[in-house]
Amino acid sequence: MRSTFTVATLLLCFFISKTAVSQSINPDILNKKWRAQWISVPNEPNKEYGVYHFRKSIDLPTKPAKFVIHVSADNRYKLYVNEKLVSMGPARGDTYYWNYETIDIAPYLEAGKNTVAALVWNDGDVRAEAQISERTAFILQGDTQIEEALNTNKTWKCIRNQAYKPLTGVGYSTYYVAGPGEMVDMHQTLKNWAGSSFNDNQWLQAQQIDNGNPKGITNGFGWMLVPSAIPQMELKTQRLASLRRSKGFNAPAGFPVEKATVTIPANTTASMLLDQSFLTNAYLTLNMSGGDKAGISFTYCESPMVNVGNTYQMVKPNRNDIEGYKFVGRKDSITADGSSNQSFTTLAFRTFRYILVNITTKNQPLTIDDIYGTFTGYPFKMNAKLQTGNPDNQQILDIGWRTARLCAVETYFDCPYYEQLQYIGDGRIQAMISYYNAGDDRLARNAINLIDHSRIAEGITLSRHPSYSPQIISTFSLWYISMLHDYWMYRNDPKFVKGKLDGMRQVLAFFGKYQQADGLLKNPPYWTFVDWIDTKGWDFGQPPKDKDGNSAILDMQLLLTYRQAAEMETKLGMPVYASQYTAKAAQLKLSIQKNIGMLPKGFMPIPRIRISFRSMPTRWPY
Repeated sequence: MRSTFTVATLLLCFFISKTAVSQSINPDILNKKWRAQWISVPNEPNKEYGVYHFRKSIDLPTKPAKFVIHVSADNRYKLYVNEKLVSMGPARGDTYYWNYETIDIAPYLEAGKNTVAALVWNDGDVRAEAQISERTAFILQGDTQIEEALNTNKTWKCIRNQAYKPLTGVGYSTYYVAGPGEMVDMHQTLKNWAGSSFNDNQWLQAQQIDNGNPKGITNGFGWMLVPSAIPQMELKTQRLASLRRSKGFNAPAGFPVEKATVTIPANTTASMLLDQSFLTNAYLTLNMSGGDKAGISFTYCESPMVNVGNTYQMVKPNRNDIEGYKFVGRKDSITADGSSNQSFTTLAFRTFRYILVNITTKNQPLTIDDIYGTFTGYPFKMNAKLQTGNPDNQQILDIGWRTARLCAVETYFDCPYYEQLQYIGDGRIQAMISYYNAGDDRLARNAINLIDHSRIAEGITLSRHPSYSPQIISTFSLWYISMLHDYWMYRNDPKFVKGKLDGMRQVLAFFGKYQQADGLLKNPPYWTFVDWIDTKGWDFGQPPKDKDGNSAILDMQLLLTYRQAAEMETKLGMPVYASQYTAKAAQLKLSIQKNIGMLPKGFMPIPRIRISFRSMPTRWPY
């Protein structure tokens, strides 16, 4: 069957401008110490878990046509203007490149009193692995003197929200590092705190920490501020698709696809299993009334689970099947306060297909007024079309695109549920998907920048970044160069690539130290991961080596990388490096051929470097 892309659409994918329409920034914001201060709540811990509110009201004589501000926080913030959510962030990075968002809030302002309010939280020691942190803080800087009326300083009011505690674990043994759930007591939470009519007289005067410092100025304390290179994430209401089972209440017709009132009687234990019908990333919102001291728990499930071997080992069956299976995962737990119009929305998005809701009421019935999700992700738009005449192919493409979108938020993710980490090995493939399907290279550029920033003194990059626990997969540093080469080949941005060549040279210099006289690698350090293979001789994803520490597949990856580096140096860099990498590639090719053989029609025993069939690449790099 013949498959073709629509040519006009394919061309569109590759020629969408790499620069998004964004707010212009006053040069002083980029180059001079900010007048705004990083602020925090007095008498609260700097680095521990906590949820905080900040607010300030100003009077405006007229509705402005433009009102640009710059906002950041540590760990995270949600910014509201007159109770409307206008920004979330900051986009994840590290303290050497700490992002701030630039927003024109004029559409949300009005003549008279206006209130700008921020919800800021720090997940402390249980924060996501990808969340690098200095301490709890918030900052807002006006772009010009007019907007500086909102600069954060002692004129801002603040308070800690005592309702929140972290809820950790996912109920079984796995590598889970995507952050905690929330335990919220609605008796202690603050209602309508972002509104202009809210009385904040009992709130504290904000504590000043330090001025905001753009990256590169003399004072390098704390967060080195840079403008975010990516747009705000997409937010779209996403109703849950079905109620798969329920207990302890009568579900109305249409629930939860349509907004409908659900009443849980007093002194009742009830449950419901909600099915989105596909995996999603979404903020969950629950609106409810009554139910004083009722407990409501949400378990976000990637899939049904079944025990294998022991209590903590799980496998996933057909994800449409629910009978006889467990539903475990990240949790939130809410205690209702009995009042009307209670509302809970998760601080961070949750990844789920299913949500198991368990409810225990006390002496007052609980009314669920509504429950729904708000999808979020990097705002990719599918600009490619696949025309084959076979609808199955389109379904495959749709599934793949959904997967790509779930693994792309402020960075690329290896997976949205368990890790949310940007690994080079995954990121290179994800970037190519972005180029081909969306024609949007901003997240890929951001990924290349972040990985470049992660390089250590030895010259190689970390395997993933941002990540507060450094991990080194030395082979991923070679894939970083391949990712840079991909970008050069598919995007018209030579200046960006040229700026990365020095880092590329450092990576190759690292590997050069472990090449022998014939060019073959010998025992390069760190984790030389290639793939998860269980064939004899493979060790935790690392390929077999001979007694002298040689591995064919590592040599071939290095050969490929030298060739890619030589191409970039020839066109963009320095002739001396182009010649050096070309010579190294030629030497390495000859040594590989001598010690492994050309193997033109299948495979044969290897005299010096014995490796398994599955360890051989499917395409030779020469």
